[in-house]
Amino acid sequence: MATLDVDVFITFQPETGKLLANPQPIFDYLKTRGGSMDGEYIVIAGWPVQFLPAAHPLVAEALDQAVEKDVAGVPARVFTAVHLAAIALQTGRAKDKARLLQFVEAGALDAARFQDIILRHGLTEAWKRFEKQFLGNT
Repeated sequence: MATLDVDVFITFQPETGKLLANPQPIFDYLKTRGGSMDGEYIVIAGWPVQFLPAAHPLVAEALDQAVEKDVAGVPARVFTAVHLAAIALQTGRAKDKARLLQFVEAGALDAARFQDIILRHGLTEAWKRFEKQFLGNT
């Protein structure tokens, strides 16, 4: 799917004795290698990149179960389609619902895995509402 930016989910670990993790070392490292700041993004090779914490259990699970893919010759860990779809369902914005509908219409979801994920993360009612609204299921 087309995107205007890249979201990088990470687990922040605060330094010993501190309550919050400081992402500044990440930005400093990337700036020394050509990155530049633009609001909440750091621009890397022309792409705005945002570092986001894996703050919700569903996102933490998606990060843990990410799969390695080749992205323009560079190995990268990416969320599975079922996790992206479940996160879109959980987020619930119009653009997320459109993305979820694209996953469904493309047949990109392993139905059993998706159902397991939404059940474990308390998204069954949200899925029923989505089905009724977009798939005509009652």
